[in-house]
Amino acid sequence: MNLYVRYFDHETLATNMDDVVAFLSSIREIKVDDSVIDRILNFADSNDMNPFRLKVSYSNYVLFLKTEAKDLAEFKYLEKMRKEQRSDNRMTMADRKRTQMEMLNEPHIGWYEASLMFKRVVQNPDTGKCQYVDTLFKVKLKAKSALDAYNRIIDHLQNRQDVDPRSQFPSAKSNSFEYTFLDAEREAAEQMAAAQASEPLAEQAAQIANEMEGNGNQETQNYDSEAAAFAQ
Repeated sequence: MNLYVRYFDHETLATNMDDVVAFLSSIREIKVDDSVIDRILNFADSNDMNPFRLKVSYSNYVLFLKTEAKDLAEFKYLEKMRKEQRSDNRMTMADRKRTQMEMLNEPHIGWYEASLMFKRVVQNPDTGKCQYVDTLFKVKLKAKSALDAYNRIIDHLQNRQDVDPRSQFPSAKSNSFEYTFLDAEREAAEQMAAAQASEPLAEQAAQIANEMEGNGNQETQNYDSEAAAFAQ
């Protein structure tokens, strides 16, 4: 395992302890003694993969990173790849959250079975002190979407006299809110019926369009004649 070493604009990739000592000795502010060498050796020989910082002054440190890179160019290339990968992962999480909100907002009108685990403020009768107690609320309700169901539940709980206003409610995107759309089969049946009902209308529209295309000149002539009459 090699060491990447950096102190402000000074950096190197050391493949052995002699490289490390030579690099540190070339920087005037850094005093290299046996204590410093022992601390670096302890880090290099340990299984710790976290960064190691060697204190130079009150606020200045030398940074040490363990790496499999063979030289400085390879190290920088690997670091660039890791940063891009972290960026891709963040984008994936953002996309996932956006998709979750889209699902919550998607309109599905009908009955829902929903549950919400929230932290309810309850007073201890013995001590008089208040504490948060995980409380599960379940309900069947009509809503326009899953988010609408969530909002209706929150409004209901916040307006109940037996729920302390200091109680805490989770986000609709959290695992503490679960729901099932009970009218999924009815909705699917209605969509299928609507699609089937629209087929004859589509055929009639196509037939009318063909007739109008065949009599295009006549229709235009009649329209022009009537327009001229209104113009008088």
